[in-house]
Amino acid sequence: MKRQIHLNLFIYSRGHHEAAWRHPKAPALALTDIEHFVDCAKKAEAACMDSIFLADTLALPPDTDRTARLYLEPFTMLSAIAMETRRIGLIGTASTTHSEPYNVARMFSSLDYISRGRAAWNIVTSFSIPGAANFGSEGRLSHSDRYERADEFVDVARKLWDSWSDDAVIDDREAGLYYTSEKVNPIDHHGQYYDVAGPMNIPRPPQGRPVLVQAGSSDTGKDFAAKHAEAVFTAHMTKETAKDFYKDLKGRVAAYGRPTDQCLILPGISMVIAGTETEAKRMEQELNELCDVETSLSRLSQRFDGYDFTHIPLDRVLTVGDFPDPAENQSSRGRTELIVGAVERERLTMRQLLGKLAGARGHFVIAGSPEQIA
Repeated sequence: MKRQIHLNLFIYSRGHHEAAWRHPKAPALALTDIEHFVDCAKKAEAACMDSIFLADTLALPPDTDRTARLYLEPFTMLSAIAMETRRIGLIGTASTTHSEPYNVARMFSSLDYISRGRAAWNIVTSFSIPGAANFGSEGRLSHSDRYERADEFVDVARKLWDSWSDDAVIDDREAGLYYTSEKVNPIDHHGQYYDVAGPMNIPRPPQGRPVLVQAGSSDTGKDFAAKHAEAVFTAHMTKETAKDFYKDLKGRVAAYGRPTDQCLILPGISMVIAGTETEAKRMEQELNELCDVETSLSRLSQRFDGYDFTHIPLDRVLTVGDFPDPAENQSSRGRTELIVGAVERERLTMRQLLGKLAGARGHFVIAGSPEQIA
């Protein structure tokens, strides 16, 4: 059986490196200019990529004044991009923690119609404390509670998309009947977190429902992905850990009775590309030199539930003991395990660790010529 590589473009600010927005060769357009995102999507489509992906945040990060991490709202952007593209998949992020299933299901149905069947949902649970405060919560939910809520959220969304039969709409102008009412049914969902009557007020979308995408790397996250996701984003710094993740997740997919080829695994790669390796390495160094150490430490702290790393000398070799236990982390547990693993494996200094994370927050980073990247 012939296997096929799948390529997705993560459009992030003016580049994935946290200092990319400052580089003189970065796009000149404002971060709020939709033309930048449309241009990136068109280039990805012309290159025969499968999809583009837009992340989201629900609060203003504390270091945004120095990292320019600002986004327009993903659904709005993807709707605009849909009108300028024809084939490429459109993956948008929506939180199950600070949203309602009916709203999210309805927005993805709309995007699927606007794009003629190209919508995909990156399912996330939100761990940001400032984000929780923007939605009337005094604190964030625990890691396990977020995933329990997410599981029911996805179940409700699926029921809403299925509340219309594929052939419910008949659009019979002569008879004066738009759809067959017997083929549109309430869902009457009454669960632990949600009570939703249904049905959806939009006919079943072109795909039936959007493609489901997820990025959990903790045990809970991987189990959730195995149950629901058709594509899984993951971050790895070495091939060995990527292979272990692949084997583990595919095993979990099979345990849920799903065909393993129906869950793609997409490890991230952050590339600095130039005409020659020397040029690419120079550009990578330029980007790292544009980083602000205080900001980089702040972002590392956010990963570890606000832990203060400023007392650690920048050029001392780190140990596992310099970090809180990832198993106790209520933020992004999988990413913290990756960071601590890299420290243990590579004997990094804090300066070296911050440089690695600046490029892609834990994804594999490479600088080189187009031939080397390929």
